[in-house]
Amino acid sequence: MFKRFARLHLLTLLGGLLLTTACTAQSGAPAPYTEGSEYVTLPGPHQRYSSDGKVEVVEVFSYGCIHCAHFAPIAEKLRKQLPPGVVFKLMPAPFSAEWLPFARAYYAAKQLGVVERTHQQLFDAKFAQHYPINSMDELADFYAREGVNREQFMRIATSDETTTKLKGDLTLIQKWGVDGTPSIVVDGKYRVNNVQTPDELAAVALWLAKREQSGK
Repeated sequence: MFKRFARLHLLTLLGGLLLTTACTAQSGAPAPYTEGSEYVTLPGPHQRYSSDGKVEVVEVFSYGCIHCAHFAPIAEKLRKQLPPGVVFKLMPAPFSAEWLPFARAYYAAKQLGVVERTHQQLFDAKFAQHYPINSMDELADFYAREGVNREQFMRIATSDETTTKLKGDLTLIQKWGVDGTPSIVVDGKYRVNNVQTPDELAAVALWLAKREQSGK
């Protein structure tokens, strides 16, 4: 079994928040992955992460998760392999008090437009270079080193708007049945389930995304 995460129990903070490789080559060919095994269909009504109308591949992740750090380069490769009309999105998981600052940091970085250039760098700084990056202040220091205005970062990260987003994320994560990271949900309909490796996690997600896109 792919030991991609430690199972976590959702806690409560802030008044309720603590907050595949390809489609089958020809019609009639057997599907490479099995419902109930490598993926599960989520109960309806299906709820997507966004309302942009495109098929979405959502990775639920945390900067506090070393398995997410290992998966990040594979996720980037997956993003580039997705067909036109399919988008890759990140959703930060506020699974615990320890992970809440990372979720806040992601939304601040996203609003400031620096996720693309800091995403891998944050994983590297924390897990490869072993910087002490855990608290909100330590995260602000990291982004300041990356050229982000520290005061602006902290204001966004701790804002009511960010708190509201995280509450919504937590509700959706629970609806999807996600209890660990990294996890992938395709179009609010399918959750990649019982995979053996990070590469298989990406491969099943790609297959589901292509299948969903062809269905549309």
